[in-house]
Amino acid sequence: MRRAFADTLFEMAGQDPRVIFLTGDLGFQVFDAFQERYGDRYINVGVAEAQMICAAAGLAFEGWRPTCYSIASFLTGRAFEQIRVSVAYPGLPVVLVGAGGGYTYASSGVTHHAPDDVALLSSLPGMTVVTPGDPDEIRQLLPQMYRLPGPSYIRVGRFGEASYEACEPAVLGRARLLREGERLAVVSSGDITPGVLQAVDRLQAEGLSPLAYHFHTVKPLDTEALARIAERADTLLIVEESVPSGGLFQSIAAWRAEAECPVRLRRLGPPDAFALGGLKREVLRARLQYDADAVYAACKELWTAQRALQLAA
Repeated sequence: MRRAFADTLFEMAGQDPRVIFLTGDLGFQVFDAFQERYGDRYINVGVAEAQMICAAAGLAFEGWRPTCYSIASFLTGRAFEQIRVSVAYPGLPVVLVGAGGGYTYASSGVTHHAPDDVALLSSLPGMTVVTPGDPDEIRQLLPQMYRLPGPSYIRVGRFGEASYEACEPAVLGRARLLREGERLAVVSSGDITPGVLQAVDRLQAEGLSPLAYHFHTVKPLDTEALARIAERADTLLIVEESVPSGGLFQSIAAWRAEAECPVRLRRLGPPDAFALGGLKREVLRARLQYDADAVYAACKELWTAQRALQLAA
């Protein structure tokens, strides 16, 4: 994902002379080509995330299209007040990039964990929040974010994330159909999605066919897609690497209540707790039961329960 982001940013800088990149002392070697070609539009502010946001706000006021890049926990946590007051309040078109959202840096400890980045940025009025599932979605969605009139946030993983096929292109603000199916819908957000699709493809090989959708845009929520999904599925299994409060699950639960929709919801994801122990990400996902095996098991359980209800009726 990080390479896809750097390459796409480089291409966009060649197309738009207003694109300017600010980094919080990160991205060495990843952005070397950008720095070499567009050195006057490459600014390393050092380990000063709050100052980086204020500088980006000033640049945006002068007509630039700034991109701010740092580790997700530092960008969204340390500089939240500056993002709120200097970027979100005036509605400036600043693109905020959180490297390593969720538990990408799981083994580095709580200081580097960012399961709350989506919740924090989603709380700000006018903020668009994007969690791509694979490198191709970054290539498709990032240029669309630069056309927004206001601020936006995007999670970017590390290197080597798997790509996947989808039934339709990635369009900002619209949920993306990944697999056709019926009765049960698996709804994911972010780079947990390749594991979700491993589970869905395994189920389909066994004759079970849940729908699979990716909500790469967490805010604004695609409620029209939710309504369509609810017409085809009795249950939504929501898989995310975010805290329970403020993530995709809570947004969908709020929509269900407001729309008075009878669809059932179930969540797989991190609990409302700090992740201790310095575990590797794949170990953490397995232990907290939202990896591919957990998705597969939950789908089997829900499918069997639906079948039992139909027979009883």
